[in-house]
Amino acid sequence: MAELSTLARPYAKAAFAYAQEASDLGGWSTALATAAAVSQSEKVGEMLENPQLTADERAEKFLSICSDDLSESGKNFLKLLAENHRLPLLPEIYELFEELKAQAEATLEVEVASARPLSEAQAQQLTQALSKKFGREVQLHSAVDESLLGGAIVRAGDTVIDGTVRGRLAKLAEAMNS
Repeated sequence: MAELSTLARPYAKAAFAYAQEASDLGGWSTALATAAAVSQSEKVGEMLENPQLTADERAEKFLSICSDDLSESGKNFLKLLAENHRLPLLPEIYELFEELKAQAEATLEVEVASARPLSEAQAQQLTQALSKKFGREVQLHSAVDESLLGGAIVRAGDTVIDGTVRGRLAKLAEAMNS
């Protein structure tokens, strides 16, 4: 996957720079999300790999599917991707764009999996604690994972905080065996 990321990064940075200059991060985010979703369709994937189609034909077919959600600059971006045979990289480009957007907006997407649903007070308290820890505004997304005995697992980018009962017991066992 590192190779895909390496190939997608310059395109994501260019799209981000353009969107930031145009003050349209939200619009570009939506357009890239749509294009990434379209590119992951099985039929579109087959079309993108069809060697009988030229880059222009691929771009036109791709744009015919999602052009309603794209600005003129977004269409030009997709044409450029098609010319360089990079349309299959759209999901990776979208992810990298979102990371750049979150950094610029000083926000952090945090996923919390807990044994039981979080109350409003717990969610607010966790959001405040994580905002303080990471120095960013936190957008909390919570889900219930019934396989957990108790506690929660917090995922914030590359950081994982295991506050589950199982995780604490594993740490205790490791400490006792050392």
